[in-house]
Amino acid sequence: MQDRSLYVAFIVRDDDFIEDTSNNVSWQTQDGLELCIDGYHARSGSGVASFMYSKKLRNINKANFDPFAKNASWEIMEVAMTRKGDTRYYEWRIRMGDHLQEGKTVGFDFLVFDKDNDGSFSFAGWGPGDSKYRNPNSLGDIIIMKANVKTEILSGQIEWNAKPGTRTPRVVQVWSKQNPLLWTNAFIDSTGRYTVNLPAGKYNVGLPYEYYINGAQVYSTGNNRQKEINLSRGGKNAIPTLKVNLTPAPDLIPEKGILHDFVPGKTKEIDHFIETYQKYYNIPGVSLAIIKDGKMVYHKTYGVRNAISGEKVDNNTLFEAASITKPVFSFAVLRLAEQGVIDLDKPLYTYLPYEDIAHDERYKLITARHVLTHRTGFPNWRSMNPDGKLDLKFEPGTEFGYSGEGFEYLKLVVQKITGKKVEEILQKEVIEPMGLYHTFFSANDSLRSLMSYGHYDGLPTDNTPVESPGMAYSMHTEAAAFTNFMIYLLNQRGLSAATYETMMQRHSEIKADPIDQRPQWPTYIGISLAIRETPFGKTFGHGGNNGDFKCKFEVYKDKGMGYAIFTNSNTSEPLLEVIQEFLVEGKAQ
Repeated sequence: MQDRSLYVAFIVRDDDFIEDTSNNVSWQTQDGLELCIDGYHARSGSGVASFMYSKKLRNINKANFDPFAKNASWEIMEVAMTRKGDTRYYEWRIRMGDHLQEGKTVGFDFLVFDKDNDGSFSFAGWGPGDSKYRNPNSLGDIIIMKANVKTEILSGQIEWNAKPGTRTPRVVQVWSKQNPLLWTNAFIDSTGRYTVNLPAGKYNVGLPYEYYINGAQVYSTGNNRQKEINLSRGGKNAIPTLKVNLTPAPDLIPEKGILHDFVPGKTKEIDHFIETYQKYYNIPGVSLAIIKDGKMVYHKTYGVRNAISGEKVDNNTLFEAASITKPVFSFAVLRLAEQGVIDLDKPLYTYLPYEDIAHDERYKLITARHVLTHRTGFPNWRSMNPDGKLDLKFEPGTEFGYSGEGFEYLKLVVQKITGKKVEEILQKEVIEPMGLYHTFFSANDSLRSLMSYGHYDGLPTDNTPVESPGMAYSMHTEAAAFTNFMIYLLNQRGLSAATYETMMQRHSEIKADPIDQRPQWPTYIGISLAIRETPFGKTFGHGGNNGDFKCKFEVYKDKGMGYAIFTNSNTSEPLLEVIQEFLVEGKAQ
């Protein structure tokens, strides 16, 4: 306590020790140890600083919104490691500063990484959750106590009104009534029981969330979610049974989509729909715009751009558009093709050889059209491969394989043959003719001041924009501005009628994951657009998923209606899945 430091030792036994001393060292290429700390540890939400340690690796992941994590550096750490036979001994000293206090809990966990000579890689930790480097709810808790102070056992029972087999919440939260810095999670077993060791005192016990997600279902946990107890020394500390009523979320999908008979008075119905999904699925912020009869008829923003600071989303707040970047870049490429600058069917290597894939001669078959229709053979991202290398999964042009890597190669080709940076090309071919202002592809002062934070499970992520534009993922925009792109395509402006016809044709069959629900209507890939053939006519659109940002747009071509929705959360998928039914298609028959 005198130097505000936490000392921790680890002993790891491993008969197959791998140490990577190359210049391409990463956490996946060797044995190592990662320490994850939530020093601030607020019940309202806090962030994690994680330290990856091996002989040549000193990585830090940290939550910049958090008072402890944002200032974390290797200067607060001392680490020593020695080996004796098959055993490694690690000793850590963590300078916690004012975050180390008697009577306070801190979040703490670790991951031990194990690389073996057979190429296998695995890891193990302490607490029950995953993504420990960013998720404080996945960490264990340490209570800082004076020496020789005893803890008491608190036990309890949760009863649900759920149907047999329903997976119910895993934790209750226990927090001190006298000291707001002292709180922890108690884990519920399969019978609904839980126990936790705490110093004597007065505590509240309750569920941490008002809403609970169970697969495709979401429930309200009701009002009876909290009990009080005086945890006494040496006494019997069983808290009365906490009875919780799980109430399913309301079904808000109408029999007929509301846009068909849309009038201004129905905006309240739209707001109720969005705000209900925000509440039930813990979606901090939303930007929504709706078009009808070929023009924008409604735009509104909801919620906050940062769940910790509470700063509101407004009409200027920018969201990561993720893969919606692809059709915007594709439009620019099609413009260049019509100008004779690039031939969509000429192998890209003739414009620019690509050293990253030169080890596979098949790459010389790849064309711009293959990129725009996801038929290159590239993986989505090379980082998904165990060795991090770029390899072809199939011969280019023979089948569908969604790929961001292809768009990055095409970006390099476009820059080579035009002699211009890709953002200059986008400005001339897309931004200016469409009036798609308030849209950016890489870091600048305007973007830094206006962009939202993304969120994982309600906690903000790093909102530092990329310095170099990525044509598969890096666009930032908001719903009202983006309707200019949608309406431009709807009115078939800027390209020839023949090119628009080609854009909307079937170029690739989408390979659905066997566990996914099959599309209700025929769905396929046009040129960088997802096309659906519905009872309401053909639609075109695209989704985006950068993890902490998710979004979607879709235009019903024959009806002249559609929507764009941008969210700053990993939990928004249920909203994006049903908004087309709420607005246009109605309840599935």
